Amino acid sequence: MTHAHQLLWTGFRGLDPTGVDLPFQPGGVVLFGRNLDPDPELGPARCRALIDGLQARFGAELPLAVAVDQEGGPVSRLRLWTGPTPALRQLWTSGGAPACARWGRLWGEGLRLLGFNVDFAPVVDLWDGHVGTGIGDRAASDKSAEAAAAAGAFLHGLESTGMRGCLKHLPGLGGTTLDSHQGLPALTDEAQVNHNAGAFIPLAHADRLIMVAHLRTPASGPLPASLHRGSVADNPWRLQGRFLPDDMEMGGCADWTWDDRVRLALEAGHQWLLVCQTPEGWTACAEAAAHLPEPSWAPALQASQTMRRNLPAPLPFDPRSWKDWLARLQAAAKEH
Repeated sequence: MTHAHQLLWTGFRGLDPTGVDLPFQPGGVVLFGRNLDPDPELGPARCRALIDGLQARFGAELPLAVAVDQEGGPVSRLRLWTGPTPALRQLWTSGGAPACARWGRLWGEGLRLLGFNVDFAPVVDLWDGHVGTGIGDRAASDKSAEAAAAAGAFLHGLESTGMRGCLKHLPGLGGTTLDSHQGLPALTDEAQVNHNAGAFIPLAHADRLIMVAHLRTPASGPLPASLHRGSVADNPWRLQGRFLPDDMEMGGCADWTWDDRVRLALEAGHQWLLVCQTPEGWTACAEAAAHLPEPSWAPALQASQTMRRNLPAPLPFDPRSWKDWLARLQAAAKEH
């Protein structure tokens, strides 16, 4: 039996372990608002019970990677419990690196209580003022050095709690005018691409998660950067990392079959396959991976398993600790 499906970081349906119907064993899962009970009293404990159940089911041999997109601002899966919180740009412009670090630490503390071990944050894209592109104030600055400083401070705070962060979206979506959820944006100026990527250079290292964008560049030709080896493992900026593509159900790579998406992603050098939105999508992705010969996916599996071995053990969930954390977070939100 193939183990290629363990490369998947998959979404799922359900709010309780018994309601999760996955026809394969993933290496990671991603929770969305659809998986969270909005009840402020019962929801957090129910989330922790869900994650504990998934760990018991899929993480018996190796810890299951359990991720969420928790940036703050417009991308905040915990908003239903926390209320509004500041985006990275707001943190940077109002409080600089100390504010970014404080909020990274706050999010890390809350996520650890819930049982998460990976946060798909922070955004390292450059702010460009464009609306409707899916980035906006998720990006801290239009200057590479400032974007790196803001994201680096957030990461420092986040990772001080034991959480794993993720840089996104290499090589950078700054300057694009199409949301990659809807289609494939393009940058035609190589200088712009290099300028965007500059923010990632101070933050990348071999053990850091780096999410690659569905973005056409002069170097990637007809492919999105996410499916192009010259933009991933052999990128011109010599960035090392644990690469994964942005959600492979997004419009930015929808023109390719699942067989091609998975094959190209692995050839590009990704260690994970991220597929989040529909049962049809994650099942098709798993089946495409299973059809590939073992040499094409075994190195990625080995690398992803090494990461899983080093994920932090969950902290005990204590309702009192959760309420204390929530009070501190909401007090901090009033300062911005």
